[in-house]
Amino acid sequence: MRFRDSPSGQVVRVGSGDAAYFAFVPAALPPDLEYGRDLFRLQSDADRALGELAGLGRTLRNPHLLLSPFMRKEAVLSSRIEGTQTGLAELYAFEAGHTPPRDRADPAASDAREVLNYVRALEYGLERLKTFPLSLRFLREVHERLMAGVRGDRATPGQFRTTQNWIGPPGCTLKEASFVPPPVPEMTEALDALEEYLHRDDGNPPLVRLALIHYQIEAIHPFLDGNGRIGRLLISLLLVAWDLLPVPLLYLSAFFERHRDDYGDLLYAVSERGAWTDWVSFFLRGVATQARDAVDRARRLQDLLREWREELGKRRAGGSAIRLMESLFEAPLLSVPDAQRTLGLSYPAAQTNVQRLVDAGILRPVGDATYGRRFVADGVLRAIGDVGGETVN
Repeated sequence: MRFRDSPSGQVVRVGSGDAAYFAFVPAALPPDLEYGRDLFRLQSDADRALGELAGLGRTLRNPHLLLSPFMRKEAVLSSRIEGTQTGLAELYAFEAGHTPPRDRADPAASDAREVLNYVRALEYGLERLKTFPLSLRFLREVHERLMAGVRGDRATPGQFRTTQNWIGPPGCTLKEASFVPPPVPEMTEALDALEEYLHRDDGNPPLVRLALIHYQIEAIHPFLDGNGRIGRLLISLLLVAWDLLPVPLLYLSAFFERHRDDYGDLLYAVSERGAWTDWVSFFLRGVATQARDAVDRARRLQDLLREWREELGKRRAGGSAIRLMESLFEAPLLSVPDAQRTLGLSYPAAQTNVQRLVDAGILRPVGDATYGRRFVADGVLRAIGDVGGETVN
């Protein structure tokens, strides 16, 4: 009942007698926002920082060399908010098939699969945007990829919930929950209103609208599992759909994960007392902070690419070595068979090109094994940023 007097929605009673419970139904967007001096300043600051990142993205000769590592960093951090422990290096190793086969129930394998699903869902969403508008169907399709084959795969991937869910400590009952989202009929109405809002210009700046939409999807909580990740995926997709970024180079989950308590508390505060200004201000600070960080890391990656090209040029390493080097920005862990597939060469030729990168200080051998040896481009991992103290050894 802490949400009973909220200006952001209404509390509804569901059921009767001992089985009765209360749920929160958020009001349709947009709310009435008070645009004071501080909010205007934050919005202007976020716009400038995001504009610089967008400009950098549009001038890149091959933006996908940056897109791949940035997407994986976002996947690691967004999933970590939900409790996964997979680091960036572990994700690359899992994706390349360099981890030993594990039982599906093994927590480490399950975590890595969840993070990789986030990458796949974002990739699918970006491709789908080219032919299909953002909509409720679009969200269901992305959710299906996000939850396929992981712990939540029994929670109807790709389908909005048909039963009540709730948020609270592990094992809590519906009546003990911290937050109960709308019952199914009200959820359906709220989703329809949200879909309409996605395509309607309400006069608020785009970044402010993004903050409102993120709160709304979290408050509606339309899936049995994966709601937080879908909400953060939607930020990345809307930035591209609204042409605020050419590709999703902003990893806002880094800010949310770093300020996890504030992130959760401010979302609750909107539902409890209509603290929209506090939430939007936090969101805009996150955009400005992460846009500047992304620009810095993008330039580090560009500098690294240039340095490595120059080094290989001095060594007259050849086009195959340069192509293999460039592939490290998408997959900084590799084996000789991986290099074979990348270059389309024989095993001995691929091995020769890997050794050229080792000799140039671009790749480092991992471990002492000779058969099935792996190599890592530490420079790429350092430039992306440490998101878990991960090392490859």
